[in-house]
Amino acid sequence: MKRALVTGGGGFVGSHIVRQLHQMGVECHVLGRSRYPEMEVLGATCLQGDICDGEYLSSAMDGVDTVFHVAALAGIWGKWEDYYRINVIGTGNVLAACKKNGVRNLVYTSTPSVVFNGDDIVNGNEELPYADHFLCHYAKSKVMAEKIVLESAGSELQTCAIRPHLVWGPGDPHLIPRLLERGQRRQLKKVGNCTNMVDISYVENVATAHLLAARNLETTGTASGQSYFISQGEPVNLWDWIDELFERMQIPPVRSRVPFPIAYGAGAVLEAIHHLFSPEKEPRMTRFLAEQLAKSHCFSIDKAKQDLDYTVSITTKEGMNRLCNDN
Repeated sequence: MKRALVTGGGGFVGSHIVRQLHQMGVECHVLGRSRYPEMEVLGATCLQGDICDGEYLSSAMDGVDTVFHVAALAGIWGKWEDYYRINVIGTGNVLAACKKNGVRNLVYTSTPSVVFNGDDIVNGNEELPYADHFLCHYAKSKVMAEKIVLESAGSELQTCAIRPHLVWGPGDPHLIPRLLERGQRRQLKKVGNCTNMVDISYVENVATAHLLAARNLETTGTASGQSYFISQGEPVNLWDWIDELFERMQIPPVRSRVPFPIAYGAGAVLEAIHHLFSPEKEPRMTRFLAEQLAKSHCFSIDKAKQDLDYTVSITTKEGMNRLCNDN
């Protein structure tokens, strides 16, 4: 790997991939909607553009041998047209630009949500089928995108998908700030019986998994056409983990609890109200969020260990220490 392009390289996961590429001495280009001075300090070339602009993508990939396609529209609320345009059409454009420029390897950032059908998942593996019932546009669009990525794997372009679960760590702009804000405002309630086990993924481990996947594609190629769950390898009780985080951050513990059926029903009602009166504003509860807060969703990382030589370098304890010391 000599020259890599990272779409969404200024984001949380993408920026950590760029930092690790820099440490390896790989020339790195970052494609995003803005310039990212912190990436330029590392020597990365920032390219401002839209992954939905196929012509621009093609010019940005000139001389690139490896692409990390991290850019995506995340979240659990919004218009289907936006999720489809960015996550599906954008991914198709990335693949087309790779093939046009002779890019050899593409590592795609996916999500375990592609297999979540609303039931508990414990020690699930990559043989789980794709979900066929969706409560948020993000999951549906990521299924469509991952399928076209893996179906594109071949002799000209090798591809694989990395599925990290609940990515967190210092600088996280999504998961941790939302939890802390709701905790400080006393707006978070425990959902269900609070026994659900979930996987979490420290961001540096996630970035390392992407680089290991690229190395595999560049050498043996056994990962081509494959998907991989990534996590800390040790599921946590979701509410125990949140309680520990709040205690470390001096936020009062979550005392209120609501049964899952009530939370799910409230989510359905709030979704309907918001669709009618304020579609641009995300409801405080949705059916998808209720399932995420109440159901177990943890996965085996044996395949990643075997094919990619993935190991957990930053433990959950060390990650929590780094996170709390950073805030």
